[in-house]
Amino acid sequence: MKLTAAARSLRRAQTPWEIKIWRLLRDKQFFNYKFRRQFPIDKYIVDFCCLGKRLIIELDGSQHNEPKEIEKDRERSEYLEKQGFKILRIWNPEIDNNLEGVGQKILEMLE
Repeated sequence: MKLTAAARSLRRAQTPWEIKIWRLLRDKQFFNYKFRRQFPIDKYIVDFCCLGKRLIIELDGSQHNEPKEIEKDRERSEYLEKQGFKILRIWNPEIDNNLEGVGQKILEMLE
């Protein structure tokens, strides 16, 4: 499956946490910054990306605590950082418990 087709498929099958963050970011609602969701960058599909500020937001569930996933995330982050991106990782429970705080973290990374 091509990366763009995979990204399109992921957009249609968002997690509850991705839906919450997308509601916050979509249509330049978030301080007029343009975000894209499930966006292909080279060999990866990132959860959210503000190309203008070179910021990637990745949402992490409990599976990201597994040693294999930790290593994959580290390699992925390292690769994307070498491409000039900043990466903000957010745990799903953080979105449930403090969406306003998550928004503040995102804003700080954009400034």
